[in-house]
Amino acid sequence: MSTFQQFPNISLFLGGARSGKSYLAEQHCIFSTLDAIYFATARPDDAEMKIRIESHQQRRGNNWQTKELPLDLTGALAVVKPTEVVLIDCLTLWLSNMMLAKSDLGSEQAKLLTALQSCSGKVVCVSSELGMGLVPQSKLGRDFRDAQGTLNQSIAEIAELVIFVAAGLPLTLKGNLPEAKNDP
Repeated sequence: MSTFQQFPNISLFLGGARSGKSYLAEQHCIFSTLDAIYFATARPDDAEMKIRIESHQQRRGNNWQTKELPLDLTGALAVVKPTEVVLIDCLTLWLSNMMLAKSDLGSEQAKLLTALQSCSGKVVCVSSELGMGLVPQSKLGRDFRDAQGTLNQSIAEIAELVIFVAAGLPLTLKGNLPEAKNDP
């Protein structure tokens, strides 16, 4: 079986801030040998975020097609080709953008789940695991943490591969990483 055939349709990389989840998700996409597309959900609203975005861009190099998608992931997923792998980095920022836009989170999550399952290409999602830290002081913070946990659980349920990353080390929670062989 070729790498392409055994590559999961939906993969999820979870972890905390600076855990290495984005880097490992990028490597996973590169391993697929498909055309790589980066769906960036971050908004360069301040100097620190601009630096983070530039760091990710430099690490990826020019081998990726990048689409800035702070809100409309579902529309973009609908036009992905079978020869492409999409990296969504990250669902946490997408959720934050949705909350700030005062979107109906339940409806948007349902649309995203449908779009992920209907996507013609392979999809690799990156998301933060927020439920392992301190309880936020504000109601908005707690609502966001809870919404993130619900989103992560929903994506993990439909994903064939779920990887938790801590200190740059992957721990497989569900499924198997594709093997690096190419049988006829």
